[in-house]
Amino acid sequence: CLVMVTWEIKSNTSCSLAYRNDRNETKLNCSERMMWKYSPDRDPALRIYPVNLSDEGNYTCEIASDMGNFHFSSSLSVIVPPTVTLTSDKSRVAVCQAAAGKPAAKISWIPASNNSSEEEFKHGNGTVTRVSYIGWVNSMHTTVTCLVTHPAMNQNLSLDLSGFGRLVSGVKSQSSRTY
Repeated sequence: CLVMVTWEIKSNTSCSLAYRNDRNETKLNCSERMMWKYSPDRDPALRIYPVNLSDEGNYTCEIASDMGNFHFSSSLSVIVPPTVTLTSDKSRVAVCQAAAGKPAAKISWIPASNNSSEEEFKHGNGTVTRVSYIGWVNSMHTTVTCLVTHPAMNQNLSLDLSGFGRLVSGVKSQSSRTY
């Protein structure tokens, strides 16, 4: 028989969620986004919805029952897909940006080129913006494609070089993983 369940959460802010079976009592000093997934006397799973970057941290569950005391710990890492754009400027440079992703996205080009460069900007909330530049001044190709890979998604954007940098198409695929 379950006696007590407690979740201790140490993220940007610390809080706890506790249930006592003998009193059918729940105590909570966490955000309303954190609650029992099911009835805590049957399954003490924690539900966080919606998940925010600030929820990253360590989660510890302590269960007291007539079968003994149990202690489980888990670490939560939040993955944020970037916002992807592809533009061109007057100096015939294509600019591919993967903004505010966590972790940082990887950017590559088709056709591959030694004339590409990249910048990275780290934001205070833990996300990263990556910007890649590629010139096509003497290119014999009619399109350039920016490939963005990230654990949460993959996206390809193409630029028509003959029409002075018009966005042609974009293909986005989501990861099949559950987060």
